[in-house]
Amino acid sequence: MAVAKTPGHGPLTGVRVVELAGIGPGPFAAMLLGDLGADVVRVDRPGGAGLAVNPLYDVTNRNKRSVIVDLKSPDGPDAVLDLAERADILIEGYRPGVAERLGVGPETCHARNPRLVYGRMTGWGQQGPLAQRAGHDIAYIALTGTLGMTGAPGTPPVAPANLLGDYAGGSLYLVVGVLAALHHARATGAGQVVDAAIVDGTAHLSAMIHGMLAAGGWQDRRAANLLDGGCPFYGTYETADGRYMAVGALEQQFYAEFVDLLGIGDRAPARKDTAAWGELRETVTARFKTRTRDEWTAVFEGSDACVAPVLSLREAPQHPHLAARGTFTDFGGITQPAPAPRFSATHTSVRGGPAQPGADTADVAHDWGISGLLKDASCQDASCQDASRKDGFSTGAPPPDASVPDPDRHRPPGRTLPPLERPDS
Repeated sequence: MAVAKTPGHGPLTGVRVVELAGIGPGPFAAMLLGDLGADVVRVDRPGGAGLAVNPLYDVTNRNKRSVIVDLKSPDGPDAVLDLAERADILIEGYRPGVAERLGVGPETCHARNPRLVYGRMTGWGQQGPLAQRAGHDIAYIALTGTLGMTGAPGTPPVAPANLLGDYAGGSLYLVVGVLAALHHARATGAGQVVDAAIVDGTAHLSAMIHGMLAAGGWQDRRAANLLDGGCPFYGTYETADGRYMAVGALEQQFYAEFVDLLGIGDRAPARKDTAAWGELRETVTARFKTRTRDEWTAVFEGSDACVAPVLSLREAPQHPHLAARGTFTDFGGITQPAPAPRFSATHTSVRGGPAQPGADTADVAHDWGISGLLKDASCQDASCQDASRKDGFSTGAPPPDASVPDPDRHRPPGRTLPPLERPDS
């Protein structure tokens, strides 16, 4: 597998981000900012954020540094406010009102740093009847109508992992929002609050579909439309070995090549003959079951029929096109997606593996000029305490060489995290 070779730090080099630890869309958004070159400091809580994954493998915490702060301790809020005072962006994913109760809400942060962009990541948003309700991706996309578009008729809607809500409707909109607000803050000197709600972002993703619905070009039911599996030349088909091929031959020239290579060109109806779609689907289904996925892949190789094999997560990095582009990379023994998108001048890269809770406290205290991080009673991480004793930084002396990596920085932790739960109450 080709490894993405993208030296440098990215277009956000010099931007400082504080991430108040959570799970799901907030960490992914902060990872994206880190991938783009920002200096992301994740403020972990004692005991972890609650994600039931060993933090050594949580790649959404790559390209970050971690400190531990107990926001419920007397000195905890001040430590976060010291970070916020020096930051460009702060991201939190608590329920509405929680950050305020902890003493690190937007008003308090802006009193220390008027230019700060304060990003709020929630499912339901900061206002509305459901704002205080718990939830997860599947509930958010359910109310927006987007979940109801998935799956075959007569069967339950299909949950698209947490990609559609948490990451597409949540993380990406938060990143767009905070970067737009950062542009405004640098032009005017005034920061602001960005309310990124998954329900808002996911609904926004369906803008084209709503336009088609209003124009009469989309039926408000599943598998009855051009792009939702209703069209026989836009969907997936099982092969002889129980695997699948994906077909997207929408335009006439692509459709013609598709039916020809599939071997049904002599009896395939015109693509616009919707009355014959049922019969066409049966014919296509039967043909795909005559060969294996790899055999069909070879048939369509090099064509414009818009047909591709459906690969698994472990297969995808090995695909020749993705390997040639370095779409996936190996870092620290973990195969993972490389940073995206790509830049011609300010190249991005995976610069560090998943930040281990509290492992970077000494470095952050030095680089951000906040010696109080080392004095915080909540700093229970052994590396933090050892750094405080051996550096003497808490008494004003600089660390011996902050550029020398700590060989124990990414050592697997000796304990497990608690079960998955939202850290927003």
